[in-house]
Amino acid sequence: MTENGGLLEPERRRRERRLNARVADLTIPEMRRLLVTTLLSTIVVLLFLYMVRSVIVAGVLGVIIGAYLRPVHERLRRVAGRPSLAAMLTIAVVIVPVLAALVYSYVEISRVAEYVSAHQTAIAAQLELSVRKLPFMQDADVGESIRRWVIATSDYGAKLPGVLRRTIVSFSIGATIFFFTSFYVLIEGPELARWLRGKVPPRYAELRTALERAVSGVLYGAIYSTLVTQTLKSVIVLVMNLVFGVPLAAVLAVASFIIGFFPIVGSWSVYVPVALWLLVFRGETAAAIVMVAVGFLVNTLFISMYLRPKLAAERSRVLNFYWMLVALVTGVYTFGLAGILIGPILIGMLKAIIDTVSAKSGWRVLDESEGETMEGASA
Repeated sequence: MTENGGLLEPERRRRERRLNARVADLTIPEMRRLLVTTLLSTIVVLLFLYMVRSVIVAGVLGVIIGAYLRPVHERLRRVAGRPSLAAMLTIAVVIVPVLAALVYSYVEISRVAEYVSAHQTAIAAQLELSVRKLPFMQDADVGESIRRWVIATSDYGAKLPGVLRRTIVSFSIGATIFFFTSFYVLIEGPELARWLRGKVPPRYAELRTALERAVSGVLYGAIYSTLVTQTLKSVIVLVMNLVFGVPLAAVLAVASFIIGFFPIVGSWSVYVPVALWLLVFRGETAAAIVMVAVGFLVNTLFISMYLRPKLAAERSRVLNFYWMLVALVTGVYTFGLAGILIGPILIGMLKAIIDTVSAKSGWRVLDESEGETMEGASA
């Protein structure tokens, strides 16, 4: 039997059921196939997540870095001529300066650890003398405690090379995943994006567009604000170190840049010890007060807690100041340094989903083929 539209009755019913699917309309074989497929998919996804759990952050960072370095890759590709060579040069532009700064910092810190180990008695005596100058501490018996603290600090510095050797395996695995993920995104980024878009049914086009807009916006805002504020804080620390004649000024600035990614426990772990060093070993009370005051008021309060989320919110055009602050703070403490990007991404995606689902116009958009099918079925 045929309908006016020329479709057989079973075919019409099958297409209508595909468009207006209900669990009650499923047959036993279809239900069995659905359950088996869902179970196998869940098992495979869980096993995959368990397998990559230790490198998933490195993979996410590789995708982000690769996506945002594509303009650099395109320029280098026009010069080098080969996409693979241009991709390696692009990654080297980021990796080489970072590795050079880390190696330089490690060498300088090792020298400081050797100096502390060789002058434990003199350092402990100077610390004890400075403590006895404090109010109500003139007669305090702190010599033994200070010596134990100096010995513990010296032992930690001596163990630093061993700690690095023990972590080199996990670091190398994460670095490998990061490198090849960035390389793959630089080479196959557009094709990968088209493949992912093609896997999303047209009925979810509005939701997909909202997610893309939210993720790209918060990523740009987070990266821009982080680079600007971290550079600004490191320059402030470097200038104060140079003005007050603090040794290892560049190393401390690099450490401030890295540690300062943490919005709360950030660069204070650099400027507070420097201020104590100025007070104890130099006797420069005014310089120590200036170091702490500028570091706390400018670096910690103004830049980390206000300027960074403000710049990120303004550049993203997705989240306001409050939600960007929540994303940056909670993201870092949940995912580590990568949380600076993952936190805003998650909250941006949540906002996009809520805005799309709660839109008055609705978000379920039928694709062209489904529209034609419904017209043919109703003819």
